Amino acid sequence: MLSTYKKSDMVYTDYKWQAYADHDNPKIIGGTDHSELNRSEGYEMLYFINSLGRSWGWDNYPLASYQHLETIIRTEVPSSTRTHSGIKGWIEANYKNV
Repeated sequence: MLSTYKKSDMVYTDYKWQAYADHDNPKIIGGTDHSELNRSEGYEMLYFINSLGRSWGWDNYPLASYQHLETIIRTEVPSSTRTHSGIKGWIEANYKNV
């Protein structure tokens, strides 16, 4: 069972791992609901996936659940859906179908 999704757990290996500016770093800005998620930045994806897991009570969900969530964000959520709240809403509405 998993409580925190880590870089070593991630499915995709093509992420960038450098914050170019403090305003891009979700650890500093807190990944607000209205901010856009950069799906190619590893630190943003980790922060977002872990924040979703916490908000949904995934304290002891298996690693496969987090990896499935990562895959959904990368391959299923429409590219036109960019904000944290928009992506979360899309997943909540469509999770059972993907």
